[in-house]
Amino acid sequence: MITPRFDILGQAISDASRTQMLCELMEGRAYTNKELAAAAGVTPQTASAHLRLLQDAGLVVAEKRGRCVYHRLAGPEVAHALEQLAAIAPADSLHRAQQRKAGDLAQLRSCYDHLAGPLAVAMTRALLDRGMLRQEHGAFCAVPAGEWLKLGVVLPDKPGREPFARPCLDWTERKLHVAGPMGRLMLDHALDSGWVKRRRHKRGLALTTPGARALEQVLGLSCGGLVAA
Repeated sequence: MITPRFDILGQAISDASRTQMLCELMEGRAYTNKELAAAAGVTPQTASAHLRLLQDAGLVVAEKRGRCVYHRLAGPEVAHALEQLAAIAPADSLHRAQQRKAGDLAQLRSCYDHLAGPLAVAMTRALLDRGMLRQEHGAFCAVPAGEWLKLGVVLPDKPGREPFARPCLDWTERKLHVAGPMGRLMLDHALDSGWVKRRRHKRGLALTTPGARALEQVLGLSCGGLVAA
């Protein structure tokens, strides 16, 4: 039996500057060494050393485009694992501490390529309550319904290698929201339709008035108490 090298991963995420870089990359975009150095509050030379360690651990990949080298997370599975690690302590006191620490990000944010926060959790609950999603053996199964198109989701004809709708434990809410291709489609649709918009912080999102109205019409959600204005 091959033992997973948790020690390598543990070393990679044990430094505050490296975890700050990983959090920046959780948005799903690629950034240069200088940009990540500024985000972590370190010099570009120090950032380069941190990024090499993250690459060696398989968490980050580098891509050269023209004269610049861009860094991004190695894939959605890395973002998913990081989000789960952030939610690993379920006690209520720690839950509240996590929400305070998250600040604006606790309200509504992107988790790599899908929605997260109270609104994402409420949407998932509504999808389950309406029978549009089912939980089966720890996974989500989508059920055909006319509302999917209104949410920007086209259900696949055949199952793919990656689960179409994957449960993801929300970092601040400690409840499930939807990840996977379905989550990506819903976030893209929400941004393209003007239902949500980017805040000053890269991962932070704001729900718009048209977005609140649309979610009330499609899913019956009352969004007033879910996100701050």
